Amino acid sequence: MTHRRDLRPRLLLAPSATAAAMTLLTASPAHAAVLWDGNADKGTGVFAAILCPGGVARVKNWGEGHGNFFEFHKPAGVDRCEGHSMAGAEGHLADNKTLWFGWSLATKTGTAQAVFQWKSNGTNDQHQQNYPVLLFVENGRFKVWYVAPGEQWHLIGTAAWSADSWHKIELGLTTRSDDTGSIQVYKDGSLIASRTGVRTWDDRGNKPRWGTYRGGWTEVSSQVWVDDPKMGTSRADVD
Repeated sequence: MTHRRDLRPRLLLAPSATAAAMTLLTASPAHAAVLWDGNADKGTGVFAAILCPGGVARVKNWGEGHGNFFEFHKPAGVDRCEGHSMAGAEGHLADNKTLWFGWSLATKTGTAQAVFQWKSNGTNDQHQQNYPVLLFVENGRFKVWYVAPGEQWHLIGTAAWSADSWHKIELGLTTRSDDTGSIQVYKDGSLIASRTGVRTWDDRGNKPRWGTYRGGWTEVSSQVWVDDPKMGTSRADVD
């Protein structure tokens, strides 16, 4: 697998994402309920931490008009390369809340492994789920997993995935430490996963992670690009 070819001519915004961008241009410049804005113009300091030992996490710009975005490159033999949580906004993460996350995502190949984790705080017996919600890019498919207590994996949504193209991802969570939470995931404006009656808030809480995580394939190299991650209280805030 080569990682030297120039992907810029092929990284195109999906039509639905383009429409969303036009809507933003005609809407008000800010939403009062946007709780965190991770625009890459601010640098990697928008994340609470960068977890990328042996890899590359940086702000990237191909100079073709798209602007700045984040690049996460996990070489073979490395577990992860991720932006962990949200600097200055973790106080908004709590049980019994409605939270929405939105970002644009592109991957170098059709197998980029786990590209988002709703990661549980603590280790081992300090949590019951470890990662209640996982988003994968695998074998040309975008997959949404709900992982219940006891490491019970449930595939709750899937859609075709095109590498080298920007895709708009929106994730809505109703956080609950019992089994009354909910999950919604949109890809390029279409609802691809919806589940209620789930546990979405672990014993010590959860935080988001963007990037690439091995997901069982430590020896696979993966490279992803993340643009304009946001958190709000409604889907409109992160559209």
